[in-house]
Amino acid sequence: MRLRKRRRNQVSGWRAIRRCVVFFTAVCVIPVLLVLLVATDHYMRPVQHTTFLRPQFDESDRILSDSMQYSHNLTMVGMRMEKRRRHLKKSCHNLGLDRNGNDTLHRPNPWEFLVDKKHHLVWCNVFKAASTSWMYNFNILAGYKPKFLKKSKLVPMTLARQKYPRPSLQGLKEAFNNSVSFVIVRHPLERLLSAYRDKLQFALPHTHHQKLGNEIVAKYRNKLRNKEHRGKPQQRWPTFPEFVEYLVDSVKSGERLDMHWTPITEFCTPCMFDFQMIAHTETLQEDQTYLIKKAKLEHLIEPQWKNAGKGTTSGQITKYYSQLTRSQILHLYHIYRYDFELFNYSLSGFLELGQQDKDPSTLLAAITLKDFQRLPLPQVYK
Repeated sequence: MRLRKRRRNQVSGWRAIRRCVVFFTAVCVIPVLLVLLVATDHYMRPVQHTTFLRPQFDESDRILSDSMQYSHNLTMVGMRMEKRRRHLKKSCHNLGLDRNGNDTLHRPNPWEFLVDKKHHLVWCNVFKAASTSWMYNFNILAGYKPKFLKKSKLVPMTLARQKYPRPSLQGLKEAFNNSVSFVIVRHPLERLLSAYRDKLQFALPHTHHQKLGNEIVAKYRNKLRNKEHRGKPQQRWPTFPEFVEYLVDSVKSGERLDMHWTPITEFCTPCMFDFQMIAHTETLQEDQTYLIKKAKLEHLIEPQWKNAGKGTTSGQITKYYSQLTRSQILHLYHIYRYDFELFNYSLSGFLELGQQDKDPSTLLAAITLKDFQRLPLPQVYK
């Protein structure tokens, strides 16, 4: 019995000693193993970039981001250009304007085109639609220096025609085959207002347009209106309603229209040519950038916005069109109907500005009005 007790005591002692050894081993070794595991895991784990914790972007990152945004913008503009191109072709076909004929709408008109053979660029110069800006660019491409253009007293068009003579129809068609071709358009009624303000309201002394303004005043500022405005100072230039009456009567009688307010459809005959790009003044900055990039002319020219007028026209729309009646605005729509349809513009925002017609039948007649008869262009345009 005593021997068994002694052996039990010895076993119990060894167990206690082993427990102490295990305990101290765990206390000393396990932390070391944990440290090693953490360290090993840190170096073996794939590196994870957490850019949101970085204090700032590197310059290379910013340049890459800007480049990606620039490419995205160009892609979007390109899609917009193609959409406009498809709309133009579809509208030309639906209106029957893509068929050859002898009238001004169905006969190609190369008169207002500028062809840069060296840089493979073709442009139809629409007056009052960024024409000043792109006349400047074409003069730069022609070799004129910016300082010379700034000091020269010659009209930019005169300088340009010395380098870009008016093309023949055959020459123009050949240029379209190997060039970047474009036209810049503008909302018809905004373009019309810009032309009125620039050429009639602020006409330079002793010019053709000042003489034309005097003729409009003499014909359309009748005695009745003089009685209504008795005691009020009368402006020397025609009012906007007087100019619109003159324009409507001119179209009805088949008279020649001034190049600054001739409809683009007759001026450039866009249904007779296959324009690659149709820029709008409403998106001109992006459209110009895209155009210059596609033409590979970034090293020579840059987007321009040269406004030779008296302030922005868009900010004057309410002031001037609220002077017209709704029937007058509808008459203007009929004059520029093809421009509205080919370039996807709307009369919305303009018709609402017009005054109510005193005689409802006048408005009804304007609503049901058929398009004015189109007569051949003057000899100078042929």
